[in-house]
Amino acid sequence: MNSPNTPVAASKERTGHAFNGYGMLALLLFLFAIPPLYFLAGLGPALGPQVGIPALAVCALGFVLIAVGFFMIQPNQAVVITLFGEYRGTVRKEGLQWIWPWMGKKKVSARAHNIHSDKVKINDLRGNPIEIACNVVWRVADTAQAVFDVEDYEEFVNIQIEAGLRTVGSRHPYDDMSDEDEVTLRGSADVVNSELREELNERLKVSGIIVDEAGLTHLAYAPEIAGAMLRRQQADAVIAARQKVVLGAVGMVEDALTKLSSDGIIQLDDERKAAMVSNLMVVLCGDREAHPVVNTGTLYQ
Repeated sequence: MNSPNTPVAASKERTGHAFNGYGMLALLLFLFAIPPLYFLAGLGPALGPQVGIPALAVCALGFVLIAVGFFMIQPNQAVVITLFGEYRGTVRKEGLQWIWPWMGKKKVSARAHNIHSDKVKINDLRGNPIEIACNVVWRVADTAQAVFDVEDYEEFVNIQIEAGLRTVGSRHPYDDMSDEDEVTLRGSADVVNSELREELNERLKVSGIIVDEAGLTHLAYAPEIAGAMLRRQQADAVIAARQKVVLGAVGMVEDALTKLSSDGIIQLDDERKAAMVSNLMVVLCGDREAHPVVNTGTLYQ
């Protein structure tokens, strides 16, 4: 006897058998034509009630049994066959098929499904509350696992998508606030999407479902911290712009001093160079238009 902690063996899809539906349809039409022929051809007196009535009853019973055994399989569709609760295979052959009426059948779509998840509020790696959502493309690969190993595989997929999204979203920060080159939700979309797809495939493996594509479709800070984070992003942009302005100004001042010295236009000592550098940096880095001041004296007075 298995203990409660013993894992249950996973189901595995195998090919099922069904009869050609068109041949059974021809037999059904033949049985349907027997009663009219019986009465119109005058076979009743020839056979007698002892033979005719049981024959008609058998035809009627056969007609009913055959009629309830038909089913149609569309492209990219499968039918799981069971016999008194026992799995007897999966039929994937397209067209009109027929099985014995006491055998159960459950249709399963093997087509690609597209799900856009709801927005989920989680905390990223640094504890910042964020809102995140994703789009997932999945399909049923093993019909036996999808039908027998989980209660409702479509609901199972929806729940696991949310769980996987929470797991992947909490592994990384929303944005990189340091100088280190790390994976972030906003700046490393390819890496995050790949991790999400692998996480979902691992979670959905028990249900025989494969995720072909997964990607984030919504990513934003939660409303309670969105304002503060926007100001931080604006400050980062201002600092980055200032750094470029200062670096450009330093290069221009250096070029000016080198040009004046190499052409022999003017010879400047260290103090005059310092004054010139200070004035040029103010002019080049200032936010407002510079207003020159004419000095009628000398630098040393």
